[in-house]
Amino acid sequence: MDRQMKRNRFCFGLGTLGRDALYTLISMYFITYLTETVGLADGELAVIGTLMVIFRVFDALNDPVMGTIVDNTVTRWGKFKPWIVFGAIVAGLLTILLFSDFGLTGSAYVAYVAVIYLLWGIAYTTNDIAYWSLMPAISKDQKVREGVGAVARICANVGMFAVVILYTMVPDLFGRPARESYFLFTVIIVLIMWFFQSFTVLGVREDRSGLKKQEHTSLSGMVKALVKNDQLMVTAVAMALFMIGYCTTTSFGVYYFKYAYKNEGTYMVFAAVLGVAQLTALSVFPKFSSRFSRKQLYFGSMVAVVAAYILFFFSFEQLPVIIIAGLILFFAQAFIQLLMLLFLADAVEYGEWKLGRRNESVSFAVQPFINKLGGAVGTGVVTVTLIISGINPVSQQLAGLEQQLAQLTDPAQIAELQVQIDALINGVTGTPVWIMKTAMMLLPLVCILAGFLLYQRKFRIDETLYAQILSDLEQRDK
Repeated sequence: MDRQMKRNRFCFGLGTLGRDALYTLISMYFITYLTETVGLADGELAVIGTLMVIFRVFDALNDPVMGTIVDNTVTRWGKFKPWIVFGAIVAGLLTILLFSDFGLTGSAYVAYVAVIYLLWGIAYTTNDIAYWSLMPAISKDQKVREGVGAVARICANVGMFAVVILYTMVPDLFGRPARESYFLFTVIIVLIMWFFQSFTVLGVREDRSGLKKQEHTSLSGMVKALVKNDQLMVTAVAMALFMIGYCTTTSFGVYYFKYAYKNEGTYMVFAAVLGVAQLTALSVFPKFSSRFSRKQLYFGSMVAVVAAYILFFFSFEQLPVIIIAGLILFFAQAFIQLLMLLFLADAVEYGEWKLGRRNESVSFAVQPFINKLGGAVGTGVVTVTLIISGINPVSQQLAGLEQQLAQLTDPAQIAELQVQIDALINGVTGTPVWIMKTAMMLLPLVCILAGFLLYQRKFRIDETLYAQILSDLEQRDK
């Protein structure tokens, strides 16, 4: 690998470190912030939760349009980097606004959150599509892509798990009221995202040699590039089912350790352990890929995922069992995440081979579409579960008590209020806990398993076919 390609690999990967930290803050913890820190009532939570799902689906449906816009962009800086910069700046500012406290309450606060959240989704999309579309433009070599993708997923997981580990500690770290602490934390995350995105913008160089001059992509061409690329569609549906399961499980993390395990502080330790598991998996993936085919790796990962979910569900909140299940689950899921990214990259060449056009951004618009769909369904499942299980009214009471606790200085009053908080948490037992565990573990398992079965039956780009695709494309370009 030459010096520039090594630079591409690391500069591209570093670009996602802050991006995924910011995305995790919104996709996994904004609903937690609204319930556990702001303390929304059931009605307000139902309205915001519904709007968040609707807006994510709406934004997701617009992703291919944004992909078309990126594909048609012609500037002296290329077609990807201007949108990476624009999306990073605007999404960062809107994230800060989502965690700002302007003293709004009730319907005014709901309306404010709805508008900012909608704009945030659109802004983040411009960055997300342009960023991931850059990956297949770096190299056509599958092994090089595996290296680029592995570094990117490692950096993404570092960013994600940094937020996962720190989120519940934020008020203690800043020593201020919870809402003010989360605002300061958000500002720091945004600055980190901007810093690491600059590595991608300034350090990555596209390898466009051997490619034809890109033709203008019309809206009808966009539809054709998506619908007639059968391998892209198979990958999209399989990825969507996986991400629905993954996002649903991770979105319940804080609630599970607070209301099922009864010790929210343990979540931080558990998240750190899972972060190590995922990073280890991504680090060793190239060694596994050199010995096993992608189909074999996917099959082995699915066996591990099924076993881990079953073990997790029947752990009966025994920490050693929870940790073992979590390690297996997140190690295997890291493999699947990277495999999905590589399947998607290969589908770009397949589309060019089959349809005669290379549409990186339109094809990679599938990824943010899927991530948003997974996040939307995850948010919807969490919202409905919290309401029907009766956990959200408890969360609302706890938010009020914890705000009072932050203002107290007398040790006796603090101890008395802490007893009330503990009593509320310990009162969540039986049916509410089992409803949450079913939504967190069994529903995701069904979705992930369905995606794997679809892949097994319909996906056909193996190493042999991909080599033939590249050979045909080289002959066609002569």
